[in-house]
Amino acid sequence: MTNPLPEETGPDGIEAGKRLIRQSGGKGLSLAERLSERLERLAWRTPFHALRLRGKHPLKLIAVADDPFFGDIERGEALLDGVLLFRGEAVPINALSLARPTFSAPFAEYLHSFAWLRDLSSVATRATAAPIAEAIMRHWLAAHETRVSDPAWRADIWGRRLLFWTAHAPLILSSTDLVYRSKVLHALARGARHLDSSAAKVAAGVPRVAAWSGVIAAGLMIPGGEPRRVFGEAHFARALAAAVFEDGGTLGRSPADQLDLIQLLTMLRETYAARRMEAPEILGETLTRLVAALLGVCHSDGGLGSWQGSAPIPGERIEQIVEATGVRTRPLRQAREWGYQRLSAGKTVVVVDAAPPPANRQATGGCASTLAFELSDGGQRIVVNCGGANGAVLTLPPSLAPALRTTAAHSTLVLGDSNSTAIHADGALGKGVTEVELSRQETDELSRIEASHDGYVRRLGLIHRRMITLSTDGRDMVGEDTLLPASARGGGGKQGDVGFAIRFHLGHGVEVAPTADGLAAFLRLADGRAVWQFRCRGAALAVEESLWIDGEGRPHATRQLVLTGMAPPGGAGIGWRFHRAR
Repeated sequence: MTNPLPEETGPDGIEAGKRLIRQSGGKGLSLAERLSERLERLAWRTPFHALRLRGKHPLKLIAVADDPFFGDIERGEALLDGVLLFRGEAVPINALSLARPTFSAPFAEYLHSFAWLRDLSSVATRATAAPIAEAIMRHWLAAHETRVSDPAWRADIWGRRLLFWTAHAPLILSSTDLVYRSKVLHALARGARHLDSSAAKVAAGVPRVAAWSGVIAAGLMIPGGEPRRVFGEAHFARALAAAVFEDGGTLGRSPADQLDLIQLLTMLRETYAARRMEAPEILGETLTRLVAALLGVCHSDGGLGSWQGSAPIPGERIEQIVEATGVRTRPLRQAREWGYQRLSAGKTVVVVDAAPPPANRQATGGCASTLAFELSDGGQRIVVNCGGANGAVLTLPPSLAPALRTTAAHSTLVLGDSNSTAIHADGALGKGVTEVELSRQETDELSRIEASHDGYVRRLGLIHRRMITLSTDGRDMVGEDTLLPASARGGGGKQGDVGFAIRFHLGHGVEVAPTADGLAAFLRLADGRAVWQFRCRGAALAVEESLWIDGEGRPHATRQLVLTGMAPPGGAGIGWRFHRAR
């Protein structure tokens, strides 16, 4: 865990680093609500439900919410061509087999959540899109209308599906086929009842928030849903408090999850707006904190960095998403609980991972990236992490995704050719970094971060400390990596020297020209206008091949600067500097 500076407190008077207490779920539906639900279930099981659809108060949607986000154009155009496309995996709609699926788990979540409705609506009119949406919906109903199975009936997937169905209802309910329309509405009602009893069982974090968001959406959009809405709001508040740190970061420490939750809450807010109702105060407050934390890990071009398996999402998309939220806030410089630190001066931005990896129960593909950093100048990435472990296209070799999670795939120090936090064969995170000590200094001349972690203490008896200083004009970034003996902290036992490698993965398009003395290199950025100089001491400099995953999940061949040497039992110190030459 990160040790905060004792003198710092939040606006509520709580010391930085103190986390919210997670509350247990509620006791469930009241007796009256359970009786009401039981009667409703009995009604649906009899022929009387057909009369209800033709009666004075038929099952219907009260309103249609707005989805304020743009979809993926490539995926949308693929749908127009009759193909479902996701992360390089393509399945023709007319050959879609949901009863015996052969597609991947990520593709299944994309399909079953109906997130593709956003992509489709972004490239076509209602007249063009509705028949395509109806064709996929018929496939889904045939396999899953009444058959409860994962992942189709997973509570968090149902929560997302309810939000997408109610926001894009014109695409799935435009048919003149009354039997089909009845099936869609029946499925929506069954899904809502399923969520009533299953939302509380979902894993804490974004999935549980998604499930309770679906409960609320059903309460708002299905007639007679007031008790459900009130019930959902109480549990939603608890789920949100358990999913988000006080500083606005999500527990899994993934910027991709951060972005996902921002869009999820915004869609839920639009569901309230469609009913001309005020959303709960906690929703708006949390959304503001989420956006500030997200902007804190964005580069000077507004794009997202590569952290905890996330892809480097372009600034244009981040700008559109933030604009859709309506939140106006500044980037958060210090997210002590979420674990990211931001330094900025001029057009230069540095983002540092200053926390342990997320706990296994919160992480999906967590990375051993403690004390890694990314550096950018204007719209150009200089130092990056390989990234993309959770978003790479599925055509990549199966062994690549695990490799992208390693310490060596991040711009930090690797000791003894091992990860700072172990990554097991089954993908789970093991022992390693448990504590990060952090201090930060701001003066008129510079900004400085000094942090250390204990990931190598148990195995190799050394603490890794990294200091990064950024000048106020943004032209100089000075760093030092120090290895300190940790015998006083229970390390000890290490015999002999141990090898280290400090890696600086370079941004896509950065050209490298090493100097003759082998201690420096010139870096020409991709735009060809800026040149940075790198220099080091205390280690040998080499230029090696590297790999970077872009925002679409595709790999690109890049280069990396690698400093290597041997650390004796007494420790070692390695200095380095990035300077903007022009």
